[in-house]
Parts: sequence; C-alpha cells; structure tokens
Amino acid sequence: MSPSDLEMPIEPKFIVQGYLSGVRVDSFLAKHLRNYTKWRLNRMVVAGLADVNGLPAGQTHRVACGQTVRIRLVEPPDKLLEPEPAEVRIVYEDPWLIVVDKPAGIVAHPVGEFQSGTLTNLLQHRLDQQTALPGLLRPGIVHRLDRMTSGLMVVTKEHQTHRLLSEDFQAGRMKKSYLALVEGRVPFDERVIELPIGHRAGGRGVLMSAGTGAIRRRHARTKVTVLDRRGGVTLVECRIYTGRNHQIRVHMAEIGHPVVGDEFYGPHGEIRSEPLDEGDPPSSRRHVLHAAYFEFKHPILGAALNFVSKPPDEILREL
Repeated sequence: MSPSDLEMPIEPKFIVQGYLSGVRVDSFLAKHLRNYTKWRLNRMVVAGLADVNGLPAGQTHRVACGQTVRIRLVEPPDKLLEPEPAEVRIVYEDPWLIVVDKPAGIVAHPVGEFQSGTLTNLLQHRLDQQTALPGLLRPGIVHRLDRMTSGLMVVTKEHQTHRLLSEDFQAGRMKKSYLALVEGRVPFDERVIELPIGHRAGGRGVLMSAGTGAIRRRHARTKVTVLDRRGGVTLVECRIYTGRNHQIRVHMAEIGHPVVGDEFYGPHGEIRSEPLDEGDPPSSRRHVLHAAYFEFKHPILGAALNFVSKPPDEILREL
C-alpha cells in the first residue's frame, strides 16, 4: 500500500495513561501504533500531523496524564506483519482482546525459519478486517505456547490491555492449567514442584534446565495433580504459577516423568536431541501437552473470565 491508497487519512486518538506521562509524543504513539516504527511516527510529528489537546505537537513534545493525542496517518504502517487469511478457532473476542484455541504445529509469532503461518499472521488478517486501515491494530502476544503445544492463549488488540495482562501474568494472577500425559507411573497424587529454571549450560540457548548448572535461573512453581494412571503412563493436570519457558516439560522431566512425545527433554535432565535453532525443531513430533483451562480478570471490564478447552483428538487417542 502506498500513501496514495489512503483516500481519507485515519486520525486515531489516544488518552495518555499515568505510566506514560512524560514520554515524547512519538514514543507514546509508538506504544499504541505497533505496526509503525518510531522513526515514521516522528516524521509525521515533524510534519505537523500530531496534536495534543488540539494544539500542534512539536518533535520533542512530552505528553502528560489525561491528555488526548491525535495523529493524522498520511503514511501506511512500515513494519506490518504479513496477514494470512487462514482459520483459527476463536473462543472469545471483544474490542480489547481475543482468546484462541491454538492447534499444535503453529508458532505464536515469527521466529527463526517460521516467518509465515504463525498465529500472529493469522490474527493480523482478522484485525485488518476490523479497521479502516490495515495494520492499525497488531496482535499482542501476552504469553506463548510451544509450537507443538495446543490449547488456550490470550492475544491483545491494544497497548493498555497488553500491559495490564502482562503484569497479571508476571504476578501470577492468571490461573492456567494444562493436561499432560507423562512417562511412567507417577508415585504421588499431588505435588508442588519448585525448581528454578534457566538456560541449559553449553546448549544453543533454546533449551532450558532445572539443573544447578543452568544459566540465569529463575524461580518456577508447578502444581501437579494425578488424574489417571494407565499402563506405563500417567495423565496429570499441571497448574503453573510462574511462566518460565518450557516450564512443565522441564519440571516433569526433572522428576523423572517427561511428557510423552517430548523429543528434547528426557528423565532427570537428559537431553534426547538438540534443536537447530529457536522455532526450528528437527521434527514435528507431537508432545502430549494441552493448555486446557485459563482464568483471568478482564483488564478493562473488570469481569472474571474463564475458558475450558477439550484436548484434541490426537491427545485423546493416547489416553
């Protein structure tokens, strides 16, 4: 799209929240217009296309809490995700956020060799249908699921919602539970695993570890409840209180019960294979892990929301 394609320039308006008081107007706009680079927004500010409370904003103008900032978008976004018109299961949607039920095999956002077909590409197409200008909204990933993990994810449409949900997630105020089929007969009925997780020493920086030699270890807490034992496997519910990368897979493997189908993490810190790069595992093997329950407080409406996702057929067949 070129500037000439915009017959009527869009003029979005934003109210300055307290936490952004004192930042430059171009930085403030970059928070809300995530598909625009700060450089392009600065260029439009310099051209006199932005105002604060109805008065022209200069290049170095700093905004204050409660002010209204408006910009006349005479140029298109310059870092727009490639929108892809493919189906994705929407569990809930409102003007601020979307809850999706992600199938296994889809990456949350572009990374490594996965630069298309990601969840954000699919949702960018959906958001573009909701605005007069493609790219006015950009999907905000609050938390990720591994490529081969299925289940519930929340994605935001605008900056304030993304910030507040991210804070809730970091503070452990979101309730998230997973179903996992793990190797062996788990000997306990319920247990809380509190083992710090960090990057595996000597690895490529992709895999994690709960071992004492892990790099930049951070607190991680997982509550494991046994639901069923069948033959040589156990079905467990895992509630996570922290959001460390690969947390359930690492914790279950560390105690000797790796997730069934996990190609990387073996019992007691064993590494079964090494990924080539982030987002580029050597196979498409499906590990039996599903984000089945999600509960949080809506950051704008204040309502309590909870969602349940039935495990996909390929997981049910394992039970």
